[in-house]
Amino acid sequence: MRPRPLVFLFVVMSVGSSLAAQAKPKGVTRTYYVAAEETDWNYNPSDSDLTMGRQHKYEQYHIVRGPDTNTVAWIFRKAIYREYTDSTFATLKPRDARWQHLEMLGPVLRGAVGDTIVVVFRNRTHFAASMHPHGVFYDKKSEGALYNDGEKDKSGDSVATGGTYRYTWPITERAGPGPNDPSSIVWPYHSHVNELEDVYSGLIGAIIVTRRGMARPDGTPMDVDREFVTMFAATDENTTHFVPVNLKRYTGDTASAGPKGPIGFYQFGYLNINGRMYGNLPVDELTMHVGERVRWYLFSSTGFDDIHSPHWHGNTVLQNGTRHDVIDLDGPLTMTEADMVPDVAGIWLFHCHFGEHMMDGMSGRYRVLP
Repeated sequence: MRPRPLVFLFVVMSVGSSLAAQAKPKGVTRTYYVAAEETDWNYNPSDSDLTMGRQHKYEQYHIVRGPDTNTVAWIFRKAIYREYTDSTFATLKPRDARWQHLEMLGPVLRGAVGDTIVVVFRNRTHFAASMHPHGVFYDKKSEGALYNDGEKDKSGDSVATGGTYRYTWPITERAGPGPNDPSSIVWPYHSHVNELEDVYSGLIGAIIVTRRGMARPDGTPMDVDREFVTMFAATDENTTHFVPVNLKRYTGDTASAGPKGPIGFYQFGYLNINGRMYGNLPVDELTMHVGERVRWYLFSSTGFDDIHSPHWHGNTVLQNGTRHDVIDLDGPLTMTEADMVPDVAGIWLFHCHFGEHMMDGMSGRYRVLP
């Protein structure tokens, strides 16, 4: 009778070891070198409406300096996240062709459940900045958000100009796709020292997390052929870290109220997709083939007016198992995924279905090849 307890003990130990292995998977550590840097950004480099294929007047996009002065303004000083090859921050990492459509967004950070994302962050802007992630696990040292939380060490919450900080974000089950989600989902990251001005200045990007067991070695989901990340944003250029610089560019005055009257940029925000307006997000960067499995990751920015309804002409998508061609981003920093298998070739309109948003520039095009 003695062998039986030994067998039982063996079974218990085996099950226990299996559970421990599931709780502490041996994932991959994925390290990114990201800098916040200042640059000039052009919302409309063609100075035309490429969506409609025409030149037209943009009376709403002007600086008001007294009753008689209207100046079109497309170029603004911004801050964006850029990826480098190593910790020297000497060589920019070339952006892969599949991610050229990110435009103003920071680099995609990604991994599968069980992996760990490490970000070595360098602040090259003139203001304090950080990197705060959504969804993934982090302790107080890697939160990247400045507020009264009782912690004495704020070095990662507010990285001074010229400073460097290392964030560590494990990808636990709670960060991965849920039961009704597709095999990969999107989370945003952004600076959170002065969130309003930081994000309006341009410091925002995306994290993509793939379900455990569904990732290729590079972290991409096995059941997807092509991925697109799009952020719909109403960017208020009156609320950034660069207002004096941008005002001086167009008026010669750095004050918000000049001697001839109030000065300001379009008050309802520059309505853009990934920092481009009126179809200036190049259609070459949103190109796919008939029959490909395409996943769209969509999210809104953090502003008061960031309620949007992305709409695809020509094809439909599945969102949480239901069929759509318009989906909701029903509040600031709302995020979702939509799967498309395009079945008809052509160049198709992709825009926010709020009529005013579309007319004010929140439109683009995507292309389906045979």
